[in-house]
Amino acid sequence: MIRITLTSALLAAAAATSALAHATLEQKTAAPGETTKITLRVPHGCDGEATHTVRLTLPDGFYAAKPMPKPGWDLSTEDGPYATPYDNHGTEMTSGLRSVTWSNGHLEDGWYDEFTVRGTFGRDLAPESVMVFPAVQTCANGTADWTDTSGSHDVPNPAPSVTLVAATDSAEEHAGHGGHGATDGAAQTAGALEITGGFSRATLPNAPVGGGFLTIVNTGTEDDRLVSASAAVAGRAEVHEMTMADGVMQMRPLPDGLPIPAGGTVELRPGGHHLMLMDLKEALVEGETVEVTLTFETAGEVVVPLAIGAPNARGATDHSGHMKKD
Repeated sequence: MIRITLTSALLAAAAATSALAHATLEQKTAAPGETTKITLRVPHGCDGEATHTVRLTLPDGFYAAKPMPKPGWDLSTEDGPYATPYDNHGTEMTSGLRSVTWSNGHLEDGWYDEFTVRGTFGRDLAPESVMVFPAVQTCANGTADWTDTSGSHDVPNPAPSVTLVAATDSAEEHAGHGGHGATDGAAQTAGALEITGGFSRATLPNAPVGGGFLTIVNTGTEDDRLVSASAAVAGRAEVHEMTMADGVMQMRPLPDGLPIPAGGTVELRPGGHHLMLMDLKEALVEGETVEVTLTFETAGEVVVPLAIGAPNARGATDHSGHMKKD
């Protein structure tokens, strides 16, 4: 009798563990208007078999999405119409990415991996809305589908989901793509890259150029490269470096881009590597925010807000009025 009881208890525990091993999202909450990563966590295969394909479907209300490639996996996407058009930096979007498939990979049943896309939740979505991202794993002889969108906790295959929460003031400013106020210091992410500390400096009226400064951390195992930049406020933008030649400080563009080594940190700062915003269309005003779009060789594009500080600012929160030399 004791042996039967123990066996039953072990079977019940194993069943409970299996039930809890759902595919889920790393992110639990997000705000309407927020641009964020959505990371699918895959904890096991299909009844002991390795997973070779993962498909993630994006819900209405999640737009301007871009997938993150994975070494060793093929990446394919499907576009489709949006139920509602979205304003993406002044451009109306009526269609975009609706599903992503990573295929021809190999994820053992006993292994764990993550699959990521990045996009924006519509500003008009109501707080407390549950955004579901159905996912399907395909193995040699079967599938593990996580597609039930009922919201029930009793089903064996719940679709991964994110709950929307009310946006903070800073999140709303970021969703509005600029305006008054500094950035909130949150890291912007693109693939394995994290970008923090973005700031610029106020310029005089009719000044032709401005600067952009930030820190990039590569948390991944593969090198990347910042290949270009752009900003709506500038006719063009370039990645520059400052070097000393024959005792004279010289500035030059980097036509081949700026390397971001795996596991490394690259700082764009006054007097060193920096962004040059050229042919300014308007002055950069202290206390406001300017957005730049960075394009990386592997991680793709990411929009980064730069807090505009004093003309001599050395950081995102520096509004000192005292002029200093770099």
